Amino acid sequence: MAGNTFGNIFKVATFGESHGAAIGGVLDGCPSGIEIDFEAIQKELDRRKPGQSAIVTQRKEPDTVEFYSGIFEGKTTGTPIGFAIHNTNQKSHDYSHIKDSYRPSHADYVYDKKYGFRDYRGGGRSSARETASRVVAGAIAKQFLSDMKINAYVSQVGAMKMETPYQELDFSLIESNPVRCPDPNMAAKMEEYIKEVRKEGDTIGGIITCVIQNVPIGLGEPAFDKLHAELGKAMLSINAVKGFEYGSGFAGVAMKGSAHNDQFNQDGTTKTNHSGGIQGGISNGMDIYFNVAFKPVATVIQPYQTIDKDGNFVQTKGKGRHDPCVVPRAVPIVEAMAALVMADFSLLNRTIKANS
Repeated sequence: MAGNTFGNIFKVATFGESHGAAIGGVLDGCPSGIEIDFEAIQKELDRRKPGQSAIVTQRKEPDTVEFYSGIFEGKTTGTPIGFAIHNTNQKSHDYSHIKDSYRPSHADYVYDKKYGFRDYRGGGRSSARETASRVVAGAIAKQFLSDMKINAYVSQVGAMKMETPYQELDFSLIESNPVRCPDPNMAAKMEEYIKEVRKEGDTIGGIITCVIQNVPIGLGEPAFDKLHAELGKAMLSINAVKGFEYGSGFAGVAMKGSAHNDQFNQDGTTKTNHSGGIQGGISNGMDIYFNVAFKPVATVIQPYQTIDKDGNFVQTKGKGRHDPCVVPRAVPIVEAMAALVMADFSLLNRTIKANS
């Protein structure tokens, strides 16, 4: 299986399955001398881990990360950083009923056809549990990017959409509720709705908005390595993501060019920011902001029809511990992938300047 490494200079390779002994990764290309805040890394993992509230999967995992290399006396050495998170609460028997059949809208069928074999326990490598390793790497990237501020939050659950512009939000409120929505009133409505959907044995999707501030001018390379293209790839690599838009996004098609153009101030900043902080694939110093759409979780705790390995229709039902809505736990994942992209381009810029 290829495609387990992300990044060009600051890059992470992840390993492990949902119900294996452990998941983990190797972070390569991280500069030396970065003082590591281990508590901050664990805090990021705690934001993603299961069992943290009544509206997420009740799988109980401490998600404690162990580092094996690349850090000495609290600082990065410049060598590969190896780490692992041990799985402690697998219930593989919850998946025995799908050993010979395929769950709709999961990776089961295509994994079997592509590789001729699949780990049906929790989806194996296709499980969203793999993203915990990304969060570790992203937390280190955040510490490397100490001047940049990366904040993601839930802006929509189902049809419930928060209309307040991010500039008017208090990001300190994101962690004040289990939905991770900085609007307390909307957060309460979203939470109740997720609970209702869960009682029905169903799931619901949502949107996460991410804002990156204090970005220097010049990150991103034309033509195929545009900054927004790499951010899009990073977000679309996250499980259950169905869409990515930055700046004005799809709403921009309804605007005329005269209104959409970001007019300059004398200092090079712009009066508006429909470009989302990126022009020509290169950061322009304004805030970068984008939306990431997540589909409803595919596992529903309801009876459904599917097919088995022989192509026969069979009746089955979702079992086990699953999120009724993935977006609350995906917030730190979005931030982590954004940090990995920004760290990679920051190092690329250093290399280009050093060689010029």
